Amino acid sequence: MASKPGTIYLAVCQKHTLPTTQETVNALAQQCHEASKQDPSPDLILFPEAYLGGYPRGANFGAAVGGRAPEGREQFLNYFKDAVDLGDTPEGGGDQWVNRELPGQSDRLRGDGTREQLEKVAEETGIFIVTGLVEKAGGTLYCAVVYVCPKLGVIGKRRKVMPTGSERLIWGQGQPSTLRAVTTKIKGVNLTLAAAICWENYMPLLRHSLYSQNVNLYLAPTADARDTWAPLMQTIGCEGRCFVLSANQCVKKKDQPAWVYGEKSDSEEFVCRGGSCIVSPQGQILQGPLWENEDGMLTVGVDFDDCLRGRLDLDVAGSYSRNDAFKLTVAGLDISPPFM
Repeated sequence: MASKPGTIYLAVCQKHTLPTTQETVNALAQQCHEASKQDPSPDLILFPEAYLGGYPRGANFGAAVGGRAPEGREQFLNYFKDAVDLGDTPEGGGDQWVNRELPGQSDRLRGDGTREQLEKVAEETGIFIVTGLVEKAGGTLYCAVVYVCPKLGVIGKRRKVMPTGSERLIWGQGQPSTLRAVTTKIKGVNLTLAAAICWENYMPLLRHSLYSQNVNLYLAPTADARDTWAPLMQTIGCEGRCFVLSANQCVKKKDQPAWVYGEKSDSEEFVCRGGSCIVSPQGQILQGPLWENEDGMLTVGVDFDDCLRGRLDLDVAGSYSRNDAFKLTVAGLDISPPFM
């Protein structure tokens, strides 16, 4: 099927984490290779929050106010070993990490090779890959997202700045500076994209920090499978006049690691029903929400000029912002639109 000139194909993948991180990386690679053979094939695929490393839904890590049980520390040990090592530092190497300028990056592998595997998949398939992962640096875990360009490799990475609820026990807080949008060009179309992870999307000022960078592709990998999620994505699309991709895992209890429950479960009960979706700059749901599909992918062809058409009457960081009266500053982050 011939595609319309200027049409960009966007996809969200609703795969769930597999028993080992390498198996999950392999599944991501297989999904991208299969997708690259479709006609039309997606130009960009978003995978869910914590896809590599896993979202430990149901694990309590033996924690209570004022106490931690030994079995909880064993859970954390298992979880830590499942996380990926991208060769970054706890404080975040930023552009130095991206450009491979940290000590040891230029002449040898720094990390466990996950970064390089993702870059190889993107290069081989021609697909721009964005995936959630659990990253370890030093002795701390971070919920993160990497942007992997098929031509340039990893062009950015960010860490979740505000883990939610019990996530704060197992994940450190990421650097606000990593909210910087990244830019790319696909089929001659300029894209400015950035990710807000799960409940970061409920933070109005964080959303505005992305709108201020003139994002036209807003990425929302999540673990939220409630009915209220899709309306939030619609609000963001309409509010930011941007395309919105949201990917969630669809997981049955039997798919969870044995260490979560203390033994392997064979239950077919869903612990997360998915809900991945794609939303237009007018807030219309284009695809999804996708429910109870453990291996689903949604794809839609879009015209990014729709983002500009929507700015006729609403640009929340520009003509509609009253920036003479309202100001937003973010520590360490330049929220002006990045140079293309």
